[in-house]
Amino acid sequence: MPTPRKRVRVRQVLAGACAVPLALSACGGGSDAPAGGSSGGAAVTALRVLDYYANEPDNTVVQQTVEACGTQIGVKIEREAVPGDKLIAKVLQQSSSKTLPDVLMLDNPDLQQIAASGALAPLDDFGLKADGYQQGVVDASTYEGKLYGLQPVTNTIALIYNKDILAEAGVSVPTTWEELEAASKQLTKGDRYGVAFSAINTFEGTWQFLPFMWSNGGEEKDIATQQTADALQLWVDLVKDGSASKSVVTWSQADVNDQFKAGKAAMMVNGPWQFPVLDSVAGLNYDVVPIPVPKAGMTSVAPLGGETWTVPQTGDKARQAAAAKVVACLNSDANQLALAKARQTVPTKTSLLAEFVAQNPKMKGFTDAVQTARSRTGQLGPDWPKAATKIYTAMQAAMTSGEAPLSALQQAQAG
Repeated sequence: MPTPRKRVRVRQVLAGACAVPLALSACGGGSDAPAGGSSGGAAVTALRVLDYYANEPDNTVVQQTVEACGTQIGVKIEREAVPGDKLIAKVLQQSSSKTLPDVLMLDNPDLQQIAASGALAPLDDFGLKADGYQQGVVDASTYEGKLYGLQPVTNTIALIYNKDILAEAGVSVPTTWEELEAASKQLTKGDRYGVAFSAINTFEGTWQFLPFMWSNGGEEKDIATQQTADALQLWVDLVKDGSASKSVVTWSQADVNDQFKAGKAAMMVNGPWQFPVLDSVAGLNYDVVPIPVPKAGMTSVAPLGGETWTVPQTGDKARQAAAAKVVACLNSDANQLALAKARQTVPTKTSLLAEFVAQNPKMKGFTDAVQTARSRTGQLGPDWPKAATKIYTAMQAAMTSGEAPLSALQQAQAG
């Protein structure tokens, strides 16, 4: 999950470690032949795996799951985990030197860039499909009409609120922008703000703004529209009237969570990766709902996060076929449910959601939000980072210099 590396990587180091249940169903998308038997050459005995799950508990969870998949298909897993901000540079270098790993995990907004470089094999080559997956997840792993990755779990952001603070103040959970403004103002008291969010000048700030922009009809193809300006005006107004701190322009999502857990924010925009931290605070009673929409009856549209698993073009057909079996195994029903529970994420196969929520009721708010969420790269593909930069640039101009939102967006769009 993302840490801000000039892009959303909604995952921080979480205290403690947990073990994922290694319940594995049969890996789909491959034959029952030995891992390398179909190529006519020597059987594959080991596969190299590269990802950015370097922090706990993700490191242990993923290690156990990938190793179990390797055992099931009869190969040894040689896994390397690098810091998130190092992964893409390493992948590009490996592509140039023809030393790509056999299985590669990518943050889903990065897939388009790597697929465009020719470094990935279409999964259809191995009989793998994304039937039954949430459409936004499929869009994120698709480039020029071909599927290049399968994503077992996803995440998004929603409105997390302190149930006790709202109950004490007699404030209902907001569902519209008007209600959000009114509730935030009423909940602001002393050193406590009504709402907290991250408007930092990185992709993390853009990630947090997208539900407001998209739900109001704004688009990344052209951010200089009244729809996007109105969404940005909402954030500006929340800061201007004191309902949100002026420091939101420097806060990461981790900083926002610190404010909420300390009782200095009654509500916050954040993700489920914060649950372990929140659950460690004695007496903190919180719940989750989708981001409020501009008007009643409209749909809340949030961005989809998470990572997708791919098969690089290594030139070795036997190894690629074996790697595809690992990707399929990681996406089995049992592993989707187990990974989602262990990592506070949501399965990407829609048929699993009811079972998942029944087993993990605190994830209902995020599971609901995922149903209407969309891919960041679905509209612009590899050009998404340029648009994301324009968005946070405009955000900062409007929130720090007092520039009118529409003017700030026009200048950023033209830049």
